[in-house]
Amino acid sequence: MTELAALKVRILANPEARAEYDAQALEFDLVRELIVVRNRAGLTQSELAERMHTTQSTIARLESGRTMPSMRALARYAEATGSRAVVRLERAA
Repeated sequence: MTELAALKVRILANPEARAEYDAQALEFDLVRELIVVRNRAGLTQSELAERMHTTQSTIARLESGRTMPSMRALARYAEATGSRAVVRLERAA
């Protein structure tokens, strides 16, 4: 196990830290998806920013999870990467 993975395990053993981590799962999933889509399109953050008529720092903020994008921003991101944004609400377990 890497040092970082071991640290994550140790931190998440704390119930309060685990609850906060779990509460942010949706944001983490979205960030991972944005990065996967951009990489699949073969674009750098700068190239994507140019296609979206924005700045590289805006793309970096979206992909860091520091900013939750609006539906409009997600649609623009999807279009610029040759993707389609899909939103689905599922019944809770």
